[in-house]
Amino acid sequence: MSTSVGRVAKQASALAVLLGYLACVAAGSSAQQVSSPQHNQKPPDRRFLAALAAYRAQQYETAQKQLVPLVQSAPQNFEYNELLGLVYVAEGRHEQANPFLAKAVRLKPNEPEARTELATNLLALHRNDEAEVQFKKAVALQPAGYDANHNLGEFYIQAGKIANAVPYLKRAQVADPSTYNNGYDLALALEQVGKLDDARTQLEALIAKHESAELHSLLGEVEEKSRNYVASAAQYEQAARLDPSEQNIFNWGAELILHQTFTAAIEVFRAGTERFPQSAQLQNGLGIALYGAGQTDDAVRAFLRASDMVPSDPLPLTFMGKACDGASPAIADQIRSRLQSFLNRGSQSAELDYCLATCLWRTNQTQLTPGLNNRVEALLKHASMLDPRYADAYLELGNVYSDQHKYPEAIEAYEQAIKIDPNLANAHYRLGQALARSGNEARAQAELATFERLRKSESDEKQKEQSQIQQFVYTIRKADAN
Repeated sequence: MSTSVGRVAKQASALAVLLGYLACVAAGSSAQQVSSPQHNQKPPDRRFLAALAAYRAQQYETAQKQLVPLVQSAPQNFEYNELLGLVYVAEGRHEQANPFLAKAVRLKPNEPEARTELATNLLALHRNDEAEVQFKKAVALQPAGYDANHNLGEFYIQAGKIANAVPYLKRAQVADPSTYNNGYDLALALEQVGKLDDARTQLEALIAKHESAELHSLLGEVEEKSRNYVASAAQYEQAARLDPSEQNIFNWGAELILHQTFTAAIEVFRAGTERFPQSAQLQNGLGIALYGAGQTDDAVRAFLRASDMVPSDPLPLTFMGKACDGASPAIADQIRSRLQSFLNRGSQSAELDYCLATCLWRTNQTQLTPGLNNRVEALLKHASMLDPRYADAYLELGNVYSDQHKYPEAIEAYEQAIKIDPNLANAHYRLGQALARSGNEARAQAELATFERLRKSESDEKQKEQSQIQQFVYTIRKADAN
């Protein structure tokens, strides 16, 4: 449903997890890890105990004033350096914290918590390579420990190195199988690297212990990638029933669309839009479901509502532009008006230029309007200028020229479309026709033969429509992920 790195980083919140480690320390919730004297050491200085108490009470300025002279008087004291570093971290002063945390590590190089504190602070300073070294050393000190392995795994997720995260998250899971966050992050990482069977096993184990909507949703994603579409829809449905959020409802409805169960999808999206009446995402989903069910006018109305909710978003206009062919004349007029209005606001969109051009062109076939061909031609040329790889724009431009008997221009446009996409069957057919009308029979026959070869390998019209509907769903999912 989203780019893999962005999705994992967002869901796992790795940086927040790691910084939260220090935040918890700063709040005094990890008293045993922060400056706790060993039994065989002399009793700590009363000033240090006062600083520690202030620190735990989140009175950081007081703690700092007490600690600075202590560090100056005993610069080789591990506890003084560590606690002063953590005080600065709690204040968000990571640059000032780093020398003291680094000094603590040098004084006690075998203390994994100190290395983790330093690593996390380095991460906050965007010194990721140095942070990685410290996280790895913490793991080397505690190779079977939960915290060290979990933290290194989260670091790799935050860095976008998902495959590197997996073994450490696995070790952490072995160390503490009951931890939900690590288990979820492990399942998500496994899904992102394509280890779908392992991800499924991990998710099923988690669901057996603590069922949640996000686990069912992720399992739905795993099943979809595994092409287990019925199982996928069931998981998305369960997620929506446990937590009828906007996203969960959309995921359920979108999966039904992909299975071509449009009636059920319409019901899901209609219920969703009643629950979330200002959701453009759900209105777009409803529009796609209605379009798939052949209810073109109602589909366009849904897209129009989505466009009204987010006037700056071109996505619903793109969808409704594709529906122009099957719309009634009154609805087609609304499509053209909305596309024109959007482009008049200065939008630079090759796809919307193309959609408006094709809508105008279809209209001009039944209601001839003087000068409209020039407008269509200008839009298609602008579309191909914005996106020189837009094969369909060149194909449609060739059709415009051919209809005006401008065969040399039509041939050039068709050839450009074929250069971009050699498998565009209709472009070969229309090129063959233009060549024949220009007297070039030999080339015309060759192009028509190519068309016949490609046509036999192409899907029928119904399958093409389903492919377009699927592309609608993937487009809206991608837009939501970004």
